[in-house]
Amino acid sequence: MLPFTRFALVLVSTHGFRNVKQRGQQGDARPTSAIRGHCCFVSGCEGCDTDPNAYCNSNAGVCTGDCGGNWCGGEPPPTPTPTPTIAPTPPVPTPPPVLGSPVEQHGQLRVEGTKIVGEHGSPVQLRGMSMFWSQWSGDYWNADVVNWLADDWKVTMIRAAMGVDEGDGYMQDPVSNKAWLEAVVQACIAKGIYVVIDWHDHKAEEHVNEAKLFFSEMASKYGSYPNTLFETYNEPKAQSWTGVIKPYHEQVIPLIRAHTNNIITLGNRKWSQEVDEACRNPVSGVNLVYTIHFYAQIHGQELRNKVQSAINMGCPIFCSEWGTGFNFLDLGSAQAWLDFFEPLKISSANWGVYWKEGELNAALAAGASPSGGWSSDQLTESGRWVRDYIRGEGNWVPTPGGGGGGCCKFGADCGGCGEDGTGWCHLSASNCAVCTGTFDSGAPAPSCR
Repeated sequence: MLPFTRFALVLVSTHGFRNVKQRGQQGDARPTSAIRGHCCFVSGCEGCDTDPNAYCNSNAGVCTGDCGGNWCGGEPPPTPTPTPTIAPTPPVPTPPPVLGSPVEQHGQLRVEGTKIVGEHGSPVQLRGMSMFWSQWSGDYWNADVVNWLADDWKVTMIRAAMGVDEGDGYMQDPVSNKAWLEAVVQACIAKGIYVVIDWHDHKAEEHVNEAKLFFSEMASKYGSYPNTLFETYNEPKAQSWTGVIKPYHEQVIPLIRAHTNNIITLGNRKWSQEVDEACRNPVSGVNLVYTIHFYAQIHGQELRNKVQSAINMGCPIFCSEWGTGFNFLDLGSAQAWLDFFEPLKISSANWGVYWKEGELNAALAAGASPSGGWSSDQLTESGRWVRDYIRGEGNWVPTPGGGGGGCCKFGADCGGCGEDGTGWCHLSASNCAVCTGTFDSGAPAPSCR
């Protein structure tokens, strides 16, 4: 137990000087030279405790700290050390549960910084497929295909690329094209996956009134569902961002925002590749992301640098269309892109759910069923590779150095790793044929990154 005098004076910090004076001493006293200092409780050096053994007279730190007094005489009172202000630690987002459909896991998506996050606050990276132009592939725009892609391919998103400005697109046949689109949208909602409603146009500024009516209707019908995202302009060509493309977006976005705050992805100049230019003069608003498109045989590090530049400026990026190649596959380049997307959590949709002679990036082989249920031989090499990527399994990741399924020979020896260092020519016999080599499945591939 503390001595009475110490106990009484400790109460100063709670009850103030008057209680200490009443319980510990009578009257005021000035400090004397008999002790080196006093603890005083009235302005200046009034109301001091003259007992040299009193706890509050122990030293200046005890006096000013524990007892709340003023130190008088002897050593100068210490300068109080301010209590540092510590910013509260932000809560750690709860990881999403691995149960239920993608929409059940993540809910309504939103933009935070340069990431898309779910209702749980953690980043969400969607992996999915893009439908082909609706007017040329309407047979595949149905619930059976959506369900197969969700169940077998494990897609978390489908992009409904409704054709507008070509052939028998929306401008010529709005009824059929909108019906195909709504069939896919409704099937995605029923399946619990995300769906991008895409105005698939190369000159949307010429169709702005039709686009405004379309997006107003789609947002009013489907904007209340967390499943839906909107793509207002697929791929502008050489139009000016400042003078044409941005003003187009600024006319369409309010029609969507009248009904929903769901994410909108914004196409930009040169087939949606000038994301850095768009980011330097961004569209105002919430939950807006910028579209990037790439085709692996054409686009490489230079375009990735543009993406990184846009992210560094604070713009979130969404890849609504990418291809493994076009008239030939470049799976090594495709892998470099997917590796780039992974830590940045950039969502992507592969082009696409269709078959077409000469377009090797198409996922389906000729005659693939319009009802899904595709066997391996109903998929192209690209389709099998992309399916493995979306499922997160199989051989979509090239075997690291020293592995591989064979060697692409040029003369008697295996070739090197190529300009990009991936050793793409050695990944398969078809890749080797593109490289004009001879594939030897029994020889080890060179060590490439």
